[in-house]
Amino acid sequence: MTDTAIVACPQCHTRNRVPQARLSEAPTCGRCHAALLPAHPIALTAGSFDAHALQSDLPVLVDFWAPWCGPCRTMAPAFEQAAAQLTPQIVLAKVDTEAEPVLGGRFHIRSIPTLVLFAGGREIARQSGALSQQAIVQFARQVR
Repeated sequence: MTDTAIVACPQCHTRNRVPQARLSEAPTCGRCHAALLPAHPIALTAGSFDAHALQSDLPVLVDFWAPWCGPCRTMAPAFEQAAAQLTPQIVLAKVDTEAEPVLGGRFHIRSIPTLVLFAGGREIARQSGALSQQAIVQFARQVR
């Protein structure tokens, strides 16, 4: 592992180089000064997905969900709590498959909610169905 990490800004999607030792010090974007690693899930779109999930040096856990999905709404608070627990080691993000059907198709999402863990620019694990906060954290930490 190198001594710096590339992290995309959740606001402007600019890629920032952050020293590994400073990831836990609430780094901000060099361009827009937004927090790079907020302790809550970030919303991704087709335009921002690659910068975060595929080009970041940090693992990214993506929740593919839809607003009409009961299990997705049930899992949302647990996912939010897991983000507070996992940040800054793992970034948590959400993709609304209703608003972003291209991403759902691109990653062959057949049921929701589906969690997909990305690391090193590729998918390394997938889990479908609603999970508790503890199960989300355990699933995300398998990358370490």
